[in-house]
Amino acid sequence: MNKRDLKKSINNLCSELFAECVAISLYDEKVDKSNVEALLQSIVSMNCDFVNRVSHPEPGLAQKDYFKKLTTSFEEQVTEIIDQMNNMH
Repeated sequence: MNKRDLKKSINNLCSELFAECVAISLYDEKVDKSNVEALLQSIVSMNCDFVNRVSHPEPGLAQKDYFKKLTTSFEEQVTEIIDQMNNMH
């Protein structure tokens, strides 16, 4: 996977998470709006952070290792956000 495809994947997944979070807030009246806003902000921050990290790899680390570490870290954060969304309702 090249950098452009990786950025697209990150953007698409973050967009899906954002849309799902908005849907939860609209359809579940019991959800705390401040929690939703914080989660939406964390999704946007995560998106910006990981796209920037794709564009500017860490010096001194082999590219293959760097991107493997990057994708693992991204997957962990996505899982954490999904868990938070599941706990909202």
